[in-house]
Amino acid sequence: MPKKSFALRIDEKTMKAVEKWAADEFRSVNGQLEWMITKMLRESNRLKTDKEKSGTINSNESPKS
Repeated sequence: MPKKSFALRIDEKTMKAVEKWAADEFRSVNGQLEWMITKMLRESNRLKTDKEKSGTINSNESPKS
């Protein structure tokens, strides 16, 4: 799926925290933000997982984040 670019305004304290977290996990800041957003969307059931999209989840199986 193609990715869309956008500008993000964020306060300095939050940015420094994201930069530190990204460095701790060997990700770029962009990659970290993308991971955080995707994780929260899945946890709030606003974004389907790949298994849900393909219909391969059993009725007993819960989606994984």
